[in-house]
This record gives sequence, structure tokens and C-alpha cells, in this order.
Amino acid sequence: MIYHLFQLLKDYDIPGQGLMHYLSFRAMLAVVISMLIAFFAGGRIIRALQRRQIGESIRDLGLEGQMQKKGTPTMGGVIILLSLLVSVLLVCDLGNIYVQLLLLTTVWCGGIGLCDDYIKVFKHNKEGLSEKKKLLGQLVLGLIIGLAVCFDGDIVVREKVAVKPVETLTVDTERPVADTRWQEEDVVKSTKTTIPFVKSHEFDYKWLSPFKGKWGWYCKWAIYVLMIVLVITACSNGANLTDGLDGLSAGTSAIVGVVTGLLAYLSGNLVSSNYLNIMYIPGTGEIAIFMAAFVGALIGFLWYNTFPAQVFMGDTGSLTIGGIIGVGAILIRKELLLPLLCGIFLMESLSVLIQKYWFKYTRLRYGEGRRIFLMAPLHHHYQKQGIPEPRIVGRFWIIGIILAVGTLALLKIR
Repeated sequence: MIYHLFQLLKDYDIPGQGLMHYLSFRAMLAVVISMLIAFFAGGRIIRALQRRQIGESIRDLGLEGQMQKKGTPTMGGVIILLSLLVSVLLVCDLGNIYVQLLLLTTVWCGGIGLCDDYIKVFKHNKEGLSEKKKLLGQLVLGLIIGLAVCFDGDIVVREKVAVKPVETLTVDTERPVADTRWQEEDVVKSTKTTIPFVKSHEFDYKWLSPFKGKWGWYCKWAIYVLMIVLVITACSNGANLTDGLDGLSAGTSAIVGVVTGLLAYLSGNLVSSNYLNIMYIPGTGEIAIFMAAFVGALIGFLWYNTFPAQVFMGDTGSLTIGGIIGVGAILIRKELLLPLLCGIFLMESLSVLIQKYWFKYTRLRYGEGRRIFLMAPLHHHYQKQGIPEPRIVGRFWIIGIILAVGTLALLKIR
């Protein structure tokens, strides 16, 4: 709203008005606003949750310090949602399609998580919203984002496109010669995305299509939409599984948010994208501002969520931050870098799947289920080994930073 207010008053000479035209300034402003809101509103929200006895019910799993957390306020994800949404509404260009889709993602995933937490706390049902209903909500969101990417005219990339050869006459020979020209900044709808290790840093989903022509066009977009649905679902659930120790999910997600915002800025800058040889996507600079507000909200929340936590984010927060990361990566065409960038989420998710299916396999084969990990998700495995919770979280953060730096480094490796 501040951005649009300055746009309306652009004919007036207001001190500092020009600063709102700089993405870097608005990104810094978004970080500060979201942090301050989370910091000052967080304490009041926590006290309100305590008065209403909205506390976490703990199932005894034999983990060190686990039962001490009983009664800690949950649904703290509303702190993240409040600070993020207010900051974005104040600083971002709300007419930008990328901001609109990220706002939709925030509200949608926050709503799913809020329903889940409400059932757990007020209905006293530890299972919360059923897995099928949560999955259905994520699938519908994925379809909405996928269809927007496919059909919205504002979601485009600029790439080199060969123009049809034209015949010209040379001065010396006066014979027609084919002259192929290249147009540097042709706006196109594309199913291309970014990958490392190759010269062009590009992969096109149409290469996976078994058809050509008209059916090939439909097939490539169907594959792309399916990939979008998969990424959003995987990221959302990965962040949810990671939220098991104080500060783990929020800190890890903040690291991912910094890299996603930086990649969004580079992708939306013509000079930087040409230098790094990645596709130029007009308008994604606003995603960088959204991600700045996202990181600020998470840092403000960490003030209350670090060990020993005064509040837990609950599914209200974890499903939301996972959805934002997934959609953000999709919109800047960096979703295939997520297995590395979100390596912590991936490890946590794989540990659960491996544990589950290995237990089922060994029970069928040997008559007794066996486990690979002492407990899943992975962070509980290390807890069972007697490693203190703050040390586990700190080491996971370090691994997250290494993965983030590695992701950025891949853009220079061909």
C-alpha cells in the first residue's frame, strides 16, 4: 500500500519518494517491517494463546526434554502469517501476478494448517485434519498455480528465438543470400526451467513429451502442471516434517528464503541473468521483496521459537512456509534445484518414507518389523542418540547454509 500510495503521489515532490522505485530498498524495508511486527506482536499473541490454553499436547516418545514442552502454546504460525502479510501488503506491488500467486499460497496453506491445528487443539483430536484432506488442499493449490503459469499472459520468459530466414541481396554479387537473424528479447510462454551442469542452464519439459505437434503442446503443459503439483506438495509436507525441534524448521526455511529471494532478483534483472546465463523472467524482482518479508517474519518468529521455545508454529506455520518455498521456486523456474537447496526437507522426508516402507517389508519377510533409524524423522534419530536438541538444530542450520551456497555455486558450473 505504501508502494501504491507513492505511485499515486508521483507527481508531487515528496522527500524519499524515489527510493520506492528500488527493489533493494523495498526488500530491506520489507525485512524490517516483518521482523518488527513479529517481534512486537509475537509476545501478545503468545500471551493470548496461553490465556486460551492453546497448548501443545505431547505424546511420550521417550525423547530427552520432550515432556517439558507440554503445554507450550501452539498455532504460533499466525505470527508468521500476520507479519508476512502486513509487510507484503505495505511494500510489494500488488498488481504483480507473482505477488498475487504467493499471497494466494500464503492464505491457502495457512488456512489448511489453521484447520488442522484447530481440530487438534479445540476438538482434542491429535490426528488433526486427515492426510487425504490436506493432500487434496495441496493438490488444488498446485493445479491453480499450474494453470496460472500455463495461461496467464503476464507469466512469460524472454529468450533468444530464431527468426525465419529472409533473403537479402548482397552488394557485390546481387545474389539472394539466406540471412538468419536473432531476436534477443522475445517474450514467450515456455515450459523451460533451470538446471545446473549444462551450458545453457535450461531444461524444457517438452523433451519428456512422447508426442509432437498439437498433442505435444498439450502434453508438455500437462507434464509441467504435474511437476508443479508435485513440488508444492513435497515442499509443504517436507517443511511440516522438519518442524519437530525448536527453531529447526523456521531457521532452515529462512536460509532457503534468502537464496530464493536472491535468485528471484537475479532472474528479474536483465544484466545479472545474462551474466549468469539463466533465463530472464520479467517481474520476478517483486518475488525478491516477498521473500525478504518472508525471511524477516521467520527471523522475528525465531526470537520466540529458539530453544527453549516459547511457542510452536504448528501446521499453520509449517505448511505455509513449505508452500511459499515451493511456489516461489516454481515461479522463478528453479524448482529442479530444490532437492539440493531444500536438502534438509528432503532428508527428513526420505527418512520417514524409508523407515515406513522398510518396516512393512521386513514385517512381511521376517514376521517382525525392523527399523533403519532409531526414530523418524531424522532429527529424532539423533535425539535418540543422546545429542542435545540445540546442537542438532545448529548443525542442521550449518548443513542448510552449505547446501544454499552449493545451490548458488551451481549456476556458475557448466
